[in-house]
Amino acid sequence: MKRKPFYKELYFQVIIGIVVGVSLGYFFPDLAVKMKPLGDGFIKLIAMIIGPIIFCTVVSGIAGMRDMKELGRVGGKALIYFSVMSIVALIIGLFGGHIIQPGLGFNIDPATLDTSALNKYTESAKDVNLVDFAMNIIPTTFVSAFSSGNVLAILLVSILFGYSLSAIGDKGKPVFNFVDSASKVFFHNVHLISKLSSIGAFGAIAYTIGAYGMASLIPLIKMVLGFYLLLIVFVLLVYGAIASFCRFSLFAYLKFIKEELLIILGTGSSSVVLPHLMEKLERMGCPKSVVALVVPSGYSFNLNGTNLYMTMAILFIAQATNTELSLTSQIILVLVAMLTSKGAAGVTGAAFVMLTSTLIVLPVVPVAGMVLILGIHRFVGTGLAIVNLIGNGIAAIVISAWDGVLDRKMMQQTFKPEQNGTDEYHSQDIDQKRRKIS
Repeated sequence: MKRKPFYKELYFQVIIGIVVGVSLGYFFPDLAVKMKPLGDGFIKLIAMIIGPIIFCTVVSGIAGMRDMKELGRVGGKALIYFSVMSIVALIIGLFGGHIIQPGLGFNIDPATLDTSALNKYTESAKDVNLVDFAMNIIPTTFVSAFSSGNVLAILLVSILFGYSLSAIGDKGKPVFNFVDSASKVFFHNVHLISKLSSIGAFGAIAYTIGAYGMASLIPLIKMVLGFYLLLIVFVLLVYGAIASFCRFSLFAYLKFIKEELLIILGTGSSSVVLPHLMEKLERMGCPKSVVALVVPSGYSFNLNGTNLYMTMAILFIAQATNTELSLTSQIILVLVAMLTSKGAAGVTGAAFVMLTSTLIVLPVVPVAGMVLILGIHRFVGTGLAIVNLIGNGIAAIVISAWDGVLDRKMMQQTFKPEQNGTDEYHSQDIDQKRRKIS
């Protein structure tokens, strides 16, 4: 496929938008402040399709598990693993935000961020308790989950709908095909909206620089560098520990998927390498049945990079706006983020959508603060997409080992092809090994 000219690449356009926005904010601050609606409008466009994206993504992921016996065994283990890893990533992101403190000294007045849209949430948030929080997840009707914009209610009906769709088998195939097709339509909407990222980034960064000066760039740079440092630490420590426990080399695995990592580095999306990752996991010894179940569902339920980003970004906004977060609020934040992050589907823009969702659910931190990180989201998005891909591949290896069907000899030969004289396996040999471990 012919590569697009660099000036047509989204990342280049966002860079131009940021540079122009910073320049306008520095030289013409009064005019730059008036660019605020561009950033706000972009956020509203993203928020507009949160409900349909969550519903279609979660339903397609669960209903795709057509073998209920397989869902009960491998799917159950996968969900346990996904949940544990999500909590670990969210907590590490929270600690990282407290240690690095990227938003400290920003001193943004939340009143200047136009928080009028949050007024209906602030009153009900004053006396938050876990019982009311849990009861509010249950919608009055199926449709009201969407009309109210309650993200957790949408997740609940999506999970129930997806499980039931899977349970009725072939009778639900037309509905599954419709939902799957609708998912493509809504993500195409995200693709269309993402074309406006440079305009949104321009408006957001211009307003920020115009209103608060060049000094406001320091926390943004600190946020990006701190986040990438946190990603590296997470990969080396957490994924390294998992690899050691499951007796395989993390660095050999990373070398094995280096092409996929480079593709993500260029595109900012882990979805584009999904087929390649699944094929490589099969080639290295994971059964097709496990790979087909764990990896696609992991793209919605096992996004550790996204989880790290969500808690750290929320702390950044809280620190930047001098918003106090109590211990109870932070615990609720982790629980909410664990649920809302399950609607992200492996594309860079989805993390921004789910971060917005979390702030809507947890109104203690002003959702309007999203404009502060809009300009840097594209750059942290690439890093979180890479970590998401690494994590989903590791998940398939872990579940295969947990289920006792990981072919370690094949893995060793794949990681060290020089011992075999080749780095490829004939399809016939793969099929024979699959039958042995099925």
